[in-house]
Amino acid sequence: MRLVIAEDNVLLAEGLQLILARKGFEVAATVDTGPGLLAAVEEHRPDAAIVDVRLPPSFRDEGLRAAIEARRRQPGFPVLVLSQYVEHVYARELLSTAHGGVGYLLKDRVGRVDEFVDAVRRVAAGGTAMDPDVVSQLLNRRPDPLARLTAREREVLALMAQGLDNTTIGARLFITDNAVHKHIGNIFAKLGWASSDTGHRRVLAVLAYLDGR
Repeated sequence: MRLVIAEDNVLLAEGLQLILARKGFEVAATVDTGPGLLAAVEEHRPDAAIVDVRLPPSFRDEGLRAAIEARRRQPGFPVLVLSQYVEHVYARELLSTAHGGVGYLLKDRVGRVDEFVDAVRRVAAGGTAMDPDVVSQLLNRRPDPLARLTAREREVLALMAQGLDNTTIGARLFITDNAVHKHIGNIFAKLGWASSDTGHRRVLAVLAYLDGR
């Protein structure tokens, strides 16, 4: 699997390359600007890009803007965005481009190598990978009607929003697939949602709801 990295912190960029190479990925290019990302994606046609939200020269949202532009040029192009902090506006803008794999992780998550690599693979395959801290803050911002959910249903909802499938949710919570399916059915019923397919669309629907859109 070929990747492009857009990260201006040299130590982090080299660390990402090392981690990914050890896990069998090919890093086709590492760049440190938004235009550099667009050029690298055009030249190397990677399977996905890992992009820092804030890149030179202003260190505001250049990376995110470049990622969105890359997805405009190549609809569905998978992008995993890295951020130093939970920034709801950036998460929302990324999710507004709903086709193809998308991910939003805090940089601290990179240190948890297996979780990070799983997120990269999931996004490259067209899925969604949302940082648990982002999901937690979105959950806390929507107390009603989430108050109708049981504690277990809130746990299942949070894991759904991260992009995990039913089997993985069951393993995390030590419950069966059937139990997960039942909880999800209850969640959809209590929140007044129509029954939905599993996977990427379900995750985007959950996150859109939690973020109040």
